[in-house]
Amino acid sequence: MGEPLLSAELTRAAVARYVDALNAHDADAIAACVSPDFVNEHTSPLGRSVTGRDGYRANLTGFLADFADLHYAVEDLIVEDGRAALAYRMSFRLLSAGGKPVEVRGVFRFRVGAHGLITHRTDYWDSGEVRRQLADPAP
Repeated sequence: MGEPLLSAELTRAAVARYVDALNAHDADAIAACVSPDFVNEHTSPLGRSVTGRDGYRANLTGFLADFADLHYAVEDLIVEDGRAALAYRMSFRLLSAGGKPVEVRGVFRFRVGAHGLITHRTDYWDSGEVRRQLADPAP
Protein backbone atom coordinates (compact mmCIF):
# COMPACT_ATOMS: atom_id res chain seq x y z
CA MET A 1 0.00 0.00 0.00
CA GLY A 2 2.98 2.31 -0.31
CA GLU A 3 5.31 4.06 2.06
CA PRO A 4 4.13 4.96 5.58
CA LEU A 5 3.01 8.55 6.01
CA LEU A 6 5.45 11.04 7.44
CA SER A 7 4.24 13.41 10.12
CA ALA A 8 3.46 16.98 9.11
CA GLU A 9 6.17 18.17 11.50
CA LEU A 10 8.90 16.08 9.82
CA THR A 11 7.65 17.06 6.36
CA ARG A 12 7.81 20.74 7.31
CA ALA A 13 11.37 20.28 8.57
CA ALA A 14 12.46 18.48 5.36
CA VAL A 15 11.03 21.28 3.19
CA ALA A 16 12.61 23.99 5.37
CA ARG A 17 16.01 22.25 5.14
CA TYR A 18 15.68 22.11 1.35
CA VAL A 19 14.73 25.79 0.95
CA ASP A 20 17.52 26.82 3.33
CA ALA A 21 20.03 24.85 1.23
CA LEU A 22 18.73 26.49 -1.97
CA ASN A 23 19.08 29.93 -0.41
CA ALA A 24 22.62 29.07 0.77
CA HIS A 25 23.53 28.09 -2.84
CA ASP A 26 24.97 24.82 -1.52
CA ALA A 27 24.58 22.15 -4.21
CA ASP A 28 25.73 19.30 -1.96
CA ALA A 29 23.33 20.31 0.84
CA ILE A 30 20.46 20.64 -1.66
CA ALA A 31 21.16 17.17 -3.09
CA ALA A 32 21.41 15.72 0.43
CA CYS A 33 17.76 16.74 0.99
CA VAL A 34 16.45 14.47 -1.78
CA SER A 35 16.12 10.71 -2.13
CA PRO A 36 18.29 8.69 -4.55
CA ASP A 37 15.23 8.19 -6.82
CA PHE A 38 14.15 11.86 -6.55
CA VAL A 39 11.92 13.23 -9.31
CA ASN A 40 12.36 16.93 -10.09
CA GLU A 41 9.42 17.81 -12.33
CA HIS A 42 9.07 21.19 -14.04
CA THR A 43 5.80 22.29 -15.61
CA SER A 44 7.32 25.39 -17.25
CA PRO A 45 8.85 25.13 -20.74
CA LEU A 46 12.01 26.85 -19.45
CA GLY A 47 12.46 24.31 -16.63
CA ARG A 48 14.35 21.04 -16.99
CA SER A 49 12.96 17.94 -15.32
CA VAL A 50 15.34 15.25 -14.10
CA THR A 51 15.09 11.96 -12.23
CA GLY A 52 17.60 10.74 -9.68
CA ARG A 53 19.68 12.49 -7.04
CA ASP A 54 22.87 12.17 -9.10
CA GLY A 55 21.33 13.77 -12.20
CA TYR A 56 19.76 16.49 -10.08
CA ARG A 57 23.08 17.21 -8.35
CA ALA A 58 24.85 17.39 -11.73
CA ASN A 59 22.36 20.06 -12.90
CA LEU A 60 22.67 22.12 -9.72
CA THR A 61 26.20 23.37 -10.42
CA GLY A 62 25.22 25.14 -13.65
CA PHE A 63 21.90 26.33 -12.25
CA LEU A 64 23.45 27.90 -9.18
CA ALA A 65 26.25 29.47 -11.25
CA ASP A 66 23.82 31.11 -13.69
CA PHE A 67 21.20 32.18 -11.11
CA ALA A 68 23.30 34.65 -9.10
CA ASP A 69 21.85 35.89 -5.81
CA LEU A 70 19.16 33.19 -5.98
CA HIS A 71 16.64 33.53 -3.19
CA TYR A 72 13.34 31.81 -2.46
CA ALA A 73 11.09 33.85 -0.17
CA VAL A 74 8.39 31.62 1.29
CA GLU A 75 4.93 33.18 0.96
CA ASP A 76 2.92 30.24 2.27
CA LEU A 77 3.52 26.64 3.30
CA ILE A 78 0.78 24.05 3.64
CA VAL A 79 1.75 20.65 5.03
CA GLU A 80 -0.21 17.44 5.45
CA ASP A 81 1.50 14.20 6.41
CA GLY A 82 4.21 13.57 3.77
CA ARG A 83 3.01 16.25 1.35
CA ALA A 84 3.59 19.98 1.19
CA ALA A 85 2.75 22.92 -1.06
CA LEU A 86 4.99 25.95 -0.83
CA ALA A 87 4.18 29.26 -2.55
CA TYR A 88 7.33 31.25 -3.16
CA ARG A 89 8.76 34.41 -4.67
CA MET A 90 12.03 33.59 -6.40
CA SER A 91 14.53 36.33 -7.22
CA PHE A 92 17.86 36.09 -9.00
CA ARG A 93 20.18 37.75 -11.51
CA LEU A 94 20.49 35.63 -14.65
CA LEU A 95 24.16 35.82 -15.62
CA SER A 96 23.57 34.21 -19.04
CA ALA A 97 21.28 37.20 -19.78
CA GLY A 98 23.80 39.84 -18.72
CA GLY A 99 22.95 39.65 -15.02
CA LYS A 100 19.41 40.96 -15.45
CA PRO A 101 17.38 40.77 -12.25
CA VAL A 102 14.27 38.59 -12.33
CA GLU A 103 11.53 37.99 -9.78
CA VAL A 104 8.84 35.39 -10.32
CA ARG A 105 6.22 33.76 -8.15
CA GLY A 106 5.67 30.03 -8.15
CA VAL A 107 4.64 26.96 -6.21
CA PHE A 108 6.51 23.82 -5.25
CA ARG A 109 4.60 20.62 -4.48
CA PHE A 110 6.63 18.16 -2.43
CA ARG A 111 6.33 14.53 -1.43
CA VAL A 112 8.57 13.50 1.44
CA GLY A 113 9.34 9.87 2.23
CA ALA A 114 9.35 8.21 5.64
CA HIS A 115 13.15 8.61 5.65
CA GLY A 116 12.69 12.41 5.71
CA LEU A 117 14.05 12.98 2.19
CA ILE A 118 12.13 14.67 -0.60
CA THR A 119 11.09 12.07 -3.17
CA HIS A 120 9.24 14.32 -5.62
CA ARG A 121 9.17 18.04 -6.34
CA THR A 122 6.85 19.59 -8.91
CA ASP A 123 7.64 23.22 -9.74
CA TYR A 124 5.03 25.59 -11.19
CA TRP A 125 6.16 29.03 -12.41
CA ASP A 126 5.39 31.33 -15.33
CA SER A 127 8.16 31.15 -17.93
CA GLY A 128 6.38 33.88 -19.92
CA GLU A 129 6.89 36.28 -17.01
CA VAL A 130 10.59 35.41 -16.86
CA ARG A 131 10.92 36.01 -20.62
CA ARG A 132 9.09 39.33 -20.28
CA GLN A 133 11.40 40.54 -17.54
CA LEU A 134 14.49 39.46 -19.49
CA ALA A 135 13.23 41.27 -22.61
CA ASP A 136 12.43 44.56 -20.82
CA PRO A 137 15.18 47.13 -21.16
CA ALA A 138 17.00 47.84 -17.91
CA PRO A 139 15.81 51.03 -16.17
